[in-house]
Amino acid sequence: MPMEDVEQRRMVLREINKRRIDTSLMDVHVIHGVVYIRGTIRPLRGYPVDIKQELEIIRRILRQKPGIRDVIIDAIIRS
Repeated sequence: MPMEDVEQRRMVLREINKRRIDTSLMDVHVIHGVVYIRGTIRPLRGYPVDIKQELEIIRRILRQKPGIRDVIIDAIIRS
């Protein structure tokens, strides 16, 4: 994996961890500037949030970051 993808993945994880979602069953990969978010996503225990809205916020934030060409979210949403 190119070093640029590794650095972008770290940045993506930092941004995702700012949201109130449980990422323990989620995988994040960055390949040539394309972010892939896969797995199961659910709210953090005790924090009722709209996961779909949170994912759209994450997508919008990431697309504004330098070097990110696209964000593909292929995840199962649990409440």
